[in-house]
Amino acid sequence: MQDLTNFALFAQVVEAGSISAAARSLNMPKSTLSRRISQLEEHLGVRLIHRTTRKLELTDIGREVLIHCKSLSDAANAAELVTQVAKEKPSGRIRVSCPYAISQSLLVQVLPEFMAMYPQVSIDLITTNQPVNLIEDHIDIALRVRPTIEDSALIARRIIASPSSLFAHPEFIMSMGRPSHPADLVTWPCLSMHQSSGRYQWQLSHSSGEKYVVRYQASLITDDMWMLKAAASEKLGVVSLPNYLCQEEEAKGVLKRVLPEWRLPTGIMHLVYPSRRGMLPAVRSLIEFLVEKLPDAAGAVGIHRTLS
Repeated sequence: MQDLTNFALFAQVVEAGSISAAARSLNMPKSTLSRRISQLEEHLGVRLIHRTTRKLELTDIGREVLIHCKSLSDAANAAELVTQVAKEKPSGRIRVSCPYAISQSLLVQVLPEFMAMYPQVSIDLITTNQPVNLIEDHIDIALRVRPTIEDSALIARRIIASPSSLFAHPEFIMSMGRPSHPADLVTWPCLSMHQSSGRYQWQLSHSSGEKYVVRYQASLITDDMWMLKAAASEKLGVVSLPNYLCQEEEAKGVLKRVLPEWRLPTGIMHLVYPSRRGMLPAVRSLIEFLVEKLPDAAGAVGIHRTLS
């Protein structure tokens, strides 16, 4: 079968008006282009072009062949357009990682909407409070809450601020004696998330500029914030939790802030991904969707909308 490229080159020559002009347009040596046209004529067994020193003229059969060459070119362009549309239409599987609290309080509000918008997209949601390596674990997008993202290999977009406080049941506070300084908490029963660093401590700062680190031994350690909240509500200890998570319990008087004039470091929710280069349309669409929707979802549960 004849190389279809020769048919396309023939159409280019006719459109340019000469082999020389077509060769310049294609950035191809004139001798190579002339040889390819001759090969096409030899294969077809007919002359397609009358070559003169002044101009290029098509033979009668050349005019008929040209019609089909244009159809071939149009079909190739149409095929390229189909593949381009397929590339731009979100589809495929996206691996997303996030902590339990974000999954249960925020993604539960927005992820079903995204999947309804793009039915060709599948989500593999890995819910964990443990650190993940996006590259090694083949994670496309991760949501992380921490003051900064220091990995220079990752792109991090700051979404929202999520302040935390120390909480305990009012009766528990009365039984331990109302504290006036973080040092008073050293002897209190404490509840805690797992700390991968192995250091169980709260870093507190006062508006006066004073800072204090409370080091503690936790009587309950779990990655389940709802379990920690329930334990604190049952007067089992003091715990550090995001403010939004305890809104309802505060309103009911089940939990109360301990040393409210002292602040814990504010967590910043980041949307993290490895690179923009070669990003699939589905991943790009989910990133932009989360950047738009998460602040509203956060506002619905009381997280500060202070970042973009």
